[in-house]
Amino acid sequence: MSTGAAGDDRPESLPTTPDGREGDAPRAGGGRRRRPLLKSLWFQVLAAVVLVALVQGFLVKVYQVPSGSMENTLNVGDRLLVNRVAYAGSTPQRGDVVVFRKPASWGPQSEHGALRTAVGWFGDLTGIGPGNTDYLVKRVIGVPGDTVACCDAQGKVTVNGTAIDEPYLYQDLPWVAGASACTAAAWTARCFRPVTLGADEYLMLGDHRSNSADSVISCRSASVTPGCARTVSREEIIGRVDWFLFPFSKIGRRP
Repeated sequence: MSTGAAGDDRPESLPTTPDGREGDAPRAGGGRRRRPLLKSLWFQVLAAVVLVALVQGFLVKVYQVPSGSMENTLNVGDRLLVNRVAYAGSTPQRGDVVVFRKPASWGPQSEHGALRTAVGWFGDLTGIGPGNTDYLVKRVIGVPGDTVACCDAQGKVTVNGTAIDEPYLYQDLPWVAGASACTAAAWTARCFRPVTLGADEYLMLGDHRSNSADSVISCRSASVTPGCARTVSREEIIGRVDWFLFPFSKIGRRP
């Protein structure tokens, strides 16, 4: 009697693999069915890296404060979100806290060993982890065309002859009030002569004024010559510091 007669509802045996196990039949050509590319773990990791790189390269950059020059607005170790598109349709304004690439006039870039340089190359390329480019964070005090000086009779910085209010200052430099303030006879460490900014020059100062290697660090002497100020160009400004990312007690706040 033949098997598999009409009405026999027994399941047919599954096809077997070459080693005798039941399973999917081999595909034409002897190859097994491959996992779709989009489900590959390596593809997903690569896609995540590319996405983070694009976000940090064009929208926001994560920055860690390296020094105390901006205390107590920013503290050492604070993580910040730098808004790269803040100036897409505008320019930096006085009072903005910004991150910028360290210009050559501010000193050489940090030197690293071979392994750290390789890690930094990946960081510069993707925005993930440390990079080989030095970045600084300071407050914009003067914009193109401004004349910035210190000090008036109350010891304040002036912009275009008008004293500015700086409630964020922490441990300012020494000051001796008097009619002869910031003259050769009564020069103090807080003083610097007028600096007039060019068409693409921004003047940066730290909030912790007595601990900040900023635009006028070489100008605070009665005997300095013009050209002592080191400025920052618009192209070197990465973006505006808009939010804290860490510590959690500050998350979401603006500096």
